[in-house]
Amino acid sequence: MPEQLWFTALLNHLLAGRVDAMLRALGIPPVYPQAPISNAVAMQILVAAFLILFFILVRSRLSVDEPGGLQHIMEGAEIFIKDQSREIIGPHSEGFTSFLVALGFFILICNLIGMIPGFDSPTAVPSVPFGCAIVAFIYYHYQGLKKSGVGYLKHFAGPFWWLAWLMFPIEIISHLARLLSLTVRLFANMFAGDMVILVFFSLIPIGIPVAFLGLHVFVSLLQTYIFVLLTIVYLQGAVAEEH
Repeated sequence: MPEQLWFTALLNHLLAGRVDAMLRALGIPPVYPQAPISNAVAMQILVAAFLILFFILVRSRLSVDEPGGLQHIMEGAEIFIKDQSREIIGPHSEGFTSFLVALGFFILICNLIGMIPGFDSPTAVPSVPFGCAIVAFIYYHYQGLKKSGVGYLKHFAGPFWWLAWLMFPIEIISHLARLLSLTVRLFANMFAGDMVILVFFSLIPIGIPVAFLGLHVFVSLLQTYIFVLLTIVYLQGAVAEEH
C-alpha cells in the first residue's frame, strides 16, 4: 500500500467502505480496497472544499462602498482573465469568465498546496492535469456546439469541401493532441518543481531552498496562466464567427 498523507488516511478511514463499494459497482475495483482514495484525489477534494469556502466567504463580504482585501483579489483575477479573453475571443467572451476563473484558481491552489508540509501537489500526478485538460476540452467543444450547432463540425472539415476526407482526421488528431499538450506541460513542470525542492531540502535544510520555494510559486503562477490562456485560445477557435 502506498504511503498516505494524513488527510488521505482520514478520508480512507471515514469513507473507504463506501468508495470501495461505489467503485466495484462501476466495475472499477480498487487496487487497495482498504485505501481506495489516493493522495491526489484527497488533495483535489481538499482544494475543492477550500475554494468553495473561499468563494462563499468572498460572496458574503461583497461590498460596493468598502471592498475588502479578498474582494480586491477576486476582482483583480476576474478583470485580468476577462481582459485576456476579451482580447483573444472578443466582446462576447464574458460568459466564459466564471469557468476560466474557477479553472485557474483550482489549478493554482493544486500547484501551491504541495508547499505546505503534510500535503502534496496533485498536479504533480499525471491524472490530475489530464482531468483538467479533459474538462477544458469538453467545455470549449460544448461552447462551439452551443454557438453553431451541428455546423460546428464544419470546423473539422477544413476550408475546402473536397479536402474534408483528409482534414477531418487531421483535425481530430490535432484536438486530441491538445489534451496531451496541456497535460504534459502542467505535469512535467510541477513534478520537476516538487522534485527540485525535495532534493534541496534534503541536502540543505535552510537558506538556498527558500529561493526554490519562490521559484516554485512563480512556476505555479506561470503554468496556471499558460493553461488558462491556452483554454481561451481553444475557446476562440470554437466560438469564432467563421470556422
